[in-house]
Amino acid sequence: MLQILFNLCRKQLLILNPMPSKTYLGIEIGGTKLQLVLGNEKAQILKRFRFVVDRNAGAEEIRQHIAKTLHHLKTEKLSAIGVGYGGPIDRPTGTVLVSYQIEGWSGFPLKEWLGDLTGVSTVVDNDANVAALGEVLHGAGRNYNNVLYITLGSGVGSGIVLHKKIYHGAFPGEAEMGHIRLDKTGRTIESACSGWAVDKKIRDAVLNYPEGILAKLVNEKGPGAEARSLPEAISLGDVQAREILDKTCDDLAFGISHAVHLLHPEIIILGGGLSFIGEPLRKLVAQKITGYLMDVFQPGPPILLSLLKEDAVPVGALELAIQHKNN
Repeated sequence: MLQILFNLCRKQLLILNPMPSKTYLGIEIGGTKLQLVLGNEKAQILKRFRFVVDRNAGAEEIRQHIAKTLHHLKTEKLSAIGVGYGGPIDRPTGTVLVSYQIEGWSGFPLKEWLGDLTGVSTVVDNDANVAALGEVLHGAGRNYNNVLYITLGSGVGSGIVLHKKIYHGAFPGEAEMGHIRLDKTGRTIESACSGWAVDKKIRDAVLNYPEGILAKLVNEKGPGAEARSLPEAISLGDVQAREILDKTCDDLAFGISHAVHLLHPEIIILGGGLSFIGEPLRKLVAQKITGYLMDVFQPGPPILLSLLKEDAVPVGALELAIQHKNN
């Protein structure tokens, strides 16, 4: 009888005081922002540290932010670390192959460096791959198996998820949508459709049409507000804003059409900072892609906006860490 009572009390205590879930760290290293997040076994973000990246300061400043944040988190018992890095990665070693955005990353042993700092098992992948995983498991792609994710950030990246798993090509291959040529001159999707490319188009328009609606909005909001000013300028009838968005979406749709003909994904998800333009961008890309697809593929796969938005890479990085720990 005493043993039975003891077991009942023990079971009740376990219910009242369940075992704490494991804690994971997800890291996003991009061209404009750095994010470190703590999360649980469901890839839910519990705590966030966010930094604006100074491109001119190079990789060293980013590494300093990471090191200081990890020191702040030294009391946390981490199960694993997942990293989404904005560029090509040698995945087995976790070494950065090359950086197209920030000086000082090429050849850097990122996985080894983080392991030395924390003593925690770490996995590193391309940020677009990681964001694609996050969207498929927790965002706009939850009801689909085969998804193409495109991130329109400081650069243009992409990730493919097949049957809920990241697709990796033969080393060092990845789904590099940003480097697809738009013509034989070497113009790429990234050079035409990245956030930095669109910002430059807008700055040029502001110089050439200083009295226009777009120029007034950009000047009111200050540096860094170029692309965010487009939807409002378009709604107010600004011709230059409409032309910039139209040309950008046309180039993007043309580039995406090559991926559709090759892969024919169930859906395409647009993420990254430029996707925050929202429905005007999504709708225009969906309209224009029909002009570049073969008849049998019409009207093309649905094009959706990211549901996770700025959390796509951090949530995907947490999932990467969870899967790495469980494998």
